[in-house]
Amino acid sequence: MRRAYPTWFAAGALALYVVFILLPSLFGLGFAFTDWNSYSSEVNWVGLDNFATIFDPNGTYFGAIENTVIFTVATIAIKTVIALGLAVLLTSGVRRFAYLYRALIYLPAVLPMVAVGIVFKSVLNPDTGMLNLALRSAGLGFLAQQWLTDISLALWSVIGVDTWKGVGYIMVILIAGVVAIPRDYYEAASIDGATGWQAFRYITLPLLRPVLAVTTVLNLLYGLRVFDIVYVLTNGGPGYATSTVYTTVFDSFGLGQWGVATALSSVFVVVGLALSFVVVRLMRPSEVD
Repeated sequence: MRRAYPTWFAAGALALYVVFILLPSLFGLGFAFTDWNSYSSEVNWVGLDNFATIFDPNGTYFGAIENTVIFTVATIAIKTVIALGLAVLLTSGVRRFAYLYRALIYLPAVLPMVAVGIVFKSVLNPDTGMLNLALRSAGLGFLAQQWLTDISLALWSVIGVDTWKGVGYIMVILIAGVVAIPRDYYEAASIDGATGWQAFRYITLPLLRPVLAVTTVLNLLYGLRVFDIVYVLTNGGPGYATSTVYTTVFDSFGLGQWGVATALSSVFVVVGLALSFVVVRLMRPSEVD
């Protein structure tokens, strides 16, 4: 009977997961192959037509996929590099007020995304925004830009805002990984005459691979399903310059194109799971020489 306790305790949570997560996901996957929409009460099987629409290079869905890929790759790279640099700096370099700096850098991560979006929408306003006003006051007016309305800059402005908000969260995870590395490795490397860069390259990075795998997967899953920061800052504009998969899914559901929206969402659920598995496999820990 004792051996059955774990099963019974897990049964409730498992039942909730099946009812509210698994079954709706399976139903959604089934509707992805239909013409389910708000204009007709009939639901007809259309096979792969919805997926052909999604991956049409000339369609808006394909543009949203491209933007999502750019956003995901850019935020993973930028957040990881900055957060890793800060983690090393605030554990090995800066000693005085290190905890204060950590708290200040982490603080944006606890702010509501909607509030951050509203504030930065004001800050990046081309005419009255604080950023352009500061640049003009400093005699750098030539650097003032149409941050959220220029097609070539809008997506990168969103990436910058998202990085500002999320880098502290990644930094805290990496700090935990850096602190967990035994100091003996660094002492032995110092005795052997290793430089700081060599210690970082041959000790810190290899031993941080499991932690970097976690942060990469977290950034990957977040980037693929990004919605709120884009919706608040630009609502996918100008035009479709910053539209992402889930802003497009949201718009498609609003237009009654439920089958296509479900297909697009299903594709990225599968892509997210597959890429997460690949990342974990590729970043398995290796032995330190």
